[in-house]
Amino acid sequence: MTENVIEVRGLTTRFGSHVVHEALDLDLRRGEILGVVGGSGTGKSVLLRTIVGLIRPAKGSVRVLGQDVSALSGQARESLERRWGVMFQDGALFSALSVQENVEVPMRSVPNLAPDQRQSLAQLKVSMAGLPWSANDKYPAELSGGMKKRAGLARALALDPEIVFLDEPTAGLDPIGADAFDRLIVGLRDALNLSVFLVTHDLDTLHACCDRVAVLAERKVLTTGTMAEMLDVDHPWVHEYFHGPRARAPDKGKE
Repeated sequence: MTENVIEVRGLTTRFGSHVVHEALDLDLRRGEILGVVGGSGTGKSVLLRTIVGLIRPAKGSVRVLGQDVSALSGQARESLERRWGVMFQDGALFSALSVQENVEVPMRSVPNLAPDQRQSLAQLKVSMAGLPWSANDKYPAELSGGMKKRAGLARALALDPEIVFLDEPTAGLDPIGADAFDRLIVGLRDALNLSVFLVTHDLDTLHACCDRVAVLAERKVLTTGTMAEMLDVDHPWVHEYFHGPRARAPDKGKE
C-alpha cells in the first residue's frame, strides 16, 4: 500500500462567518504529483497554507509525514518544516537579497553549516532549478517572471525536502516557459523522489505533470483521480472544466 505523506481529515477553515472548507478530506501519496484545482474562491491556496501551518483550521486534522501539524511547536515544529519546501505564486523573494542569498535563507536554520558550504549549496539549488550561474548575483527586480519562479523553486529545494508545495507555478508564463517548468517539476520529482502538492488552474500542467487530480468544489474535495478518470465525473463544474473549450483529449499512450 502506498504511504500517505499528507493526510487531511475533516478539515474546516473559515474567516469570520465565511466558511472556505468544510469536512474536507485529502491525501498526498509518497512520490506522486497531486494537482489541486477548483474554481475561483474554492480555497486552493488556503488549503496549501493550512497544510503548512500558516492558517489554523477551525476543525479537523492535518498530518504531514505522520505528525499532527497543529500539535507541534518549538523544535519539533521546526524539524518537520525542514522536511518540506514551499514555492508561493509570486516567488515571495526578499527584494533586498540576491537570488543566492534568498536560497540561503532557509539554510541559516541548519546548525554547524559553514558560510562557504551554505553558499555552495545555494548555488547548486539555483542550478537545479534551471537558472544560469549568472542568476546567483541578480536581485529579484532584475529577474523575469519565469526566473523569479525558478528562484522561488530553488529556495523551496534548499533543505532537500521530502515534500514540495507549488502554488500556481506556471501562472503568467508563456506556453514555452510553462512547458519547460512542467518538465522541470517532473524531472526533479523523479530525481529527488519528491512528493508534490501542486495548486494550478493550468490544464496543460495537469496533463504534463500530475499523477492524480483533486477537485475542490462545494467546500470540500469533490473528487480525486487520474486525468482520464476526471473525464467521467458527472458534476457540472468538473465536466465544464475538463470538457470545455480549453480542454483536450487525454494522451492515448498514457491511457
